[in-house]
Amino acid sequence: MDADDLLDRSRRDGARASAAAAAGLAAAPARRAVIVTCMDARIDPALLFGLAPGEAHVLRNAGAVITSDTRRSIVISQRKLGTRTVLLVAHTGCGLASFTDDEFSTELELDTGLRPPWRPGTFADPAENVAAGLRALRRDPFLLPDTELRGFVLDVATFALTEVPEPT
Repeated sequence: MDADDLLDRSRRDGARASAAAAAGLAAAPARRAVIVTCMDARIDPALLFGLAPGEAHVLRNAGAVITSDTRRSIVISQRKLGTRTVLLVAHTGCGLASFTDDEFSTELELDTGLRPPWRPGTFADPAENVAAGLRALRRDPFLLPDTELRGFVLDVATFALTEVPEPT
């Protein structure tokens, strides 16, 4: 599927359906929650958490890694749109566990002649990735101190969530 196929879908029904679903909704999520998860196409956060449009902010990136941009978005969501809960959801079988930062950076350098200025954020264990993300969020001075932070590993075979305790 290319961009034209996606745009055709939007013109056929997507735009109308999206407008109808968003009618009357505020930009602030009704459940005052932010979900950070992986961009893996198998994961549908709305289905997973039984969400309707307008109920949560959903932030996605490769590996559900807490980056400076993820922190920026969470802080804006909290300070300007009233969210108070953050769920961090990584998953089993994540592609970021299949290579290292150095391997990927070297691959890019060989292909382009440049090393990326950013870190890919690979990890070996999704639970350790979640724990590191919770630690980074808890230490962020701009995150509200009363934020409810919860982390999970999603089993992509069963879609069961296993909670990762917040590191102390």
